[in-house]
Amino acid sequence: MAAVALRSLDDADLDVLFDLMRDPVSVRMAAFTAKDPNDREAFDAHMAKVRSTPDVTMRAITRDDRLVGSIASFIIDGETELTYWIDRSVWGQGVASRALAQFLQTLEIRPICARAASDNIGSLKVLQKAGFEAIGTEVSYASGRDAEIEETILRLV
Repeated sequence: MAAVALRSLDDADLDVLFDLMRDPVSVRMAAFTAKDPNDREAFDAHMAKVRSTPDVTMRAITRDDRLVGSIASFIIDGETELTYWIDRSVWGQGVASRALAQFLQTLEIRPICARAASDNIGSLKVLQKAGFEAIGTEVSYASGRDAEIEETILRLV
Protein backbone atom coordinates (compact mmCIF):
# COMPACT_ATOMS: atom_id res chain seq x y z
CA MET A 1 0.00 0.00 0.00
CA ALA A 2 1.28 3.45 -0.91
CA ALA A 3 2.46 5.63 1.96
CA VAL A 4 0.22 8.65 2.60
CA ALA A 5 1.65 11.39 4.79
CA LEU A 6 1.01 14.97 5.85
CA ARG A 7 3.65 17.67 6.05
CA SER A 8 3.93 21.43 6.23
CA LEU A 9 3.14 23.26 3.04
CA ASP A 10 6.20 24.73 1.29
CA ASP A 11 6.35 27.60 -1.19
CA ALA A 12 7.52 25.05 -3.77
CA ASP A 13 4.18 23.23 -3.41
CA LEU A 14 2.14 26.12 -4.74
CA ASP A 15 2.74 25.40 -8.43
CA VAL A 16 1.53 21.82 -8.05
CA LEU A 17 -1.49 22.81 -5.96
CA PHE A 18 -2.44 25.49 -8.46
CA ASP A 19 -2.43 22.90 -11.23
CA LEU A 20 -4.42 20.39 -9.15
CA MET A 21 -7.01 22.99 -8.20
CA ARG A 22 -7.74 23.98 -11.78
CA ASP A 23 -8.24 20.50 -13.22
CA PRO A 24 -11.69 20.89 -14.90
CA VAL A 25 -13.03 17.51 -13.76
CA SER A 26 -11.92 18.16 -10.17
CA VAL A 27 -13.34 21.68 -10.21
CA ARG A 28 -16.71 20.39 -11.40
CA MET A 29 -16.77 17.66 -8.75
CA ALA A 30 -15.71 19.97 -5.89
CA ALA A 31 -18.14 22.62 -7.18
CA PHE A 32 -17.40 25.19 -4.47
CA THR A 33 -14.14 26.52 -5.84
CA ALA A 34 -12.40 29.73 -6.76
CA LYS A 35 -14.37 31.99 -9.08
CA ASP A 36 -11.70 31.53 -11.76
CA PRO A 37 -9.48 28.51 -11.06
CA ASN A 38 -7.05 29.68 -13.76
CA ASP A 39 -6.37 33.04 -12.08
CA ARG A 40 -2.90 32.51 -10.62
CA GLU A 41 -2.76 35.95 -9.03
CA ALA A 42 -5.99 35.28 -7.10
CA PHE A 43 -4.72 31.81 -6.11
CA ASP A 44 -1.44 33.24 -4.80
CA ALA A 45 -3.26 35.97 -2.86
CA HIS A 46 -5.63 33.43 -1.34
CA MET A 47 -2.82 31.07 -0.37
CA ALA A 48 -0.80 33.91 1.16
CA LYS A 49 -3.82 34.91 3.27
CA VAL A 50 -4.59 31.32 4.31
CA ARG A 51 -0.99 30.52 5.19
CA SER A 52 -0.65 33.66 7.35
CA THR A 53 -3.92 33.27 9.25
CA PRO A 54 -3.23 31.91 12.76
CA ASP A 55 -6.44 29.87 13.06
CA VAL A 56 -5.81 27.98 9.80
CA THR A 57 -4.01 24.65 9.89
CA MET A 58 -2.96 23.57 6.40
CA ARG A 59 -0.97 20.52 5.40
CA ALA A 60 0.33 19.08 2.17
CA ILE A 61 -0.78 15.53 1.41
CA THR A 62 1.85 13.25 -0.12
CA ARG A 63 1.65 9.76 -1.50
CA ASP A 64 5.00 8.02 -1.73
CA ASP A 65 6.60 11.47 -1.25
CA ARG A 66 4.71 12.99 -4.23
CA LEU A 67 2.44 15.96 -3.50
CA VAL A 68 -1.14 14.87 -4.24
CA GLY A 69 -3.23 17.44 -2.40
CA SER A 70 -3.85 19.55 0.65
CA ILE A 71 -6.03 19.49 3.73
CA ALA A 72 -6.89 22.34 6.06
CA SER A 73 -9.04 23.44 8.95
CA PHE A 74 -10.21 27.00 9.46
CA ILE A 75 -12.63 29.00 11.59
CA ILE A 76 -15.72 30.48 9.98
CA ASP A 77 -18.59 32.00 11.94
CA GLY A 78 -17.06 30.61 15.12
CA GLU A 79 -17.01 27.00 13.89
CA THR A 80 -14.07 24.88 12.80
CA GLU A 81 -14.45 23.65 9.23
CA LEU A 82 -12.41 21.23 7.22
CA THR A 83 -11.53 21.23 3.53
CA TYR A 84 -9.31 19.10 1.33
CA TRP A 85 -8.30 18.73 -2.30
CA ILE A 86 -7.00 15.50 -3.80
CA ASP A 87 -5.27 14.98 -7.15
CA ARG A 88 -7.76 13.26 -9.47
CA SER A 89 -5.10 10.73 -10.48
CA VAL A 90 -5.35 9.16 -6.99
CA TRP A 91 -9.12 9.31 -6.46
CA GLY A 92 -10.55 6.04 -5.21
CA GLN A 93 -7.23 4.82 -3.81
CA GLY A 94 -7.80 5.65 -0.13
CA VAL A 95 -5.56 8.72 -0.13
CA ALA A 96 -8.26 11.12 1.08
CA SER A 97 -9.42 8.72 3.81
CA ARG A 98 -5.92 8.15 5.13
CA ALA A 99 -4.98 11.83 4.97
CA LEU A 100 -8.19 12.83 6.74
CA ALA A 101 -7.65 10.25 9.50
CA GLN A 102 -4.12 11.56 10.08
CA PHE A 103 -5.25 15.18 10.05
CA LEU A 104 -8.06 14.55 12.54
CA GLN A 105 -5.56 12.98 14.95
CA THR A 106 -3.76 16.34 15.10
CA LEU A 107 -6.91 18.41 15.75
CA GLU A 108 -8.19 18.38 19.30
CA ILE A 109 -11.09 20.71 18.49
CA ARG A 110 -14.56 19.23 18.17
CA PRO A 111 -17.00 19.63 16.65
CA ILE A 112 -15.61 20.00 13.14
CA CYS A 113 -17.82 20.73 10.16
CA ALA A 114 -17.32 19.89 6.52
CA ARG A 115 -19.29 20.49 3.36
CA ALA A 116 -19.48 18.68 0.04
CA ALA A 117 -21.62 18.94 -3.04
CA SER A 118 -24.46 16.52 -2.37
CA ASP A 119 -23.68 14.62 -5.58
CA ASN A 120 -19.97 14.28 -4.67
CA ILE A 121 -20.48 10.74 -3.41
CA GLY A 122 -16.74 10.03 -3.07
CA SER A 123 -16.12 12.96 -0.75
CA LEU A 124 -19.24 12.25 1.29
CA LYS A 125 -18.08 8.64 1.78
CA VAL A 126 -14.62 9.80 2.89
CA LEU A 127 -16.14 12.15 5.46
CA GLN A 128 -18.67 9.61 6.73
CA LYS A 129 -15.97 6.93 7.04
CA ALA A 130 -14.10 9.35 9.33
CA GLY A 131 -17.16 9.72 11.55
CA PHE A 132 -18.77 12.85 10.10
CA GLU A 133 -22.57 12.78 10.07
CA ALA A 134 -24.83 14.73 7.76
CA ILE A 135 -26.68 17.42 9.67
CA GLY A 136 -28.39 19.21 6.80
CA THR A 137 -28.24 20.57 3.31
CA GLU A 138 -28.07 24.02 1.80
CA VAL A 139 -28.45 25.34 -1.73
CA SER A 140 -25.64 27.72 -2.63
CA TYR A 141 -23.95 29.13 -5.69
CA ALA A 142 -21.07 26.90 -6.83
CA SER A 143 -18.48 28.65 -8.99
CA GLY A 144 -17.18 25.31 -10.27
CA ARG A 145 -20.53 24.67 -11.93
CA ASP A 146 -21.75 28.23 -12.42
CA ALA A 147 -25.03 27.23 -10.81
CA GLU A 148 -26.80 26.92 -7.50
CA ILE A 149 -26.49 23.38 -6.21
CA GLU A 150 -27.19 21.47 -3.04
CA GLU A 151 -24.36 20.84 -0.62
CA THR A 152 -24.42 18.52 2.35
CA ILE A 153 -23.24 19.86 5.71
CA LEU A 154 -21.56 17.34 7.97
CA ARG A 155 -20.29 17.43 11.54
CA LEU A 156 -17.83 15.36 13.57
CA VAL A 157 -18.38 15.57 17.34
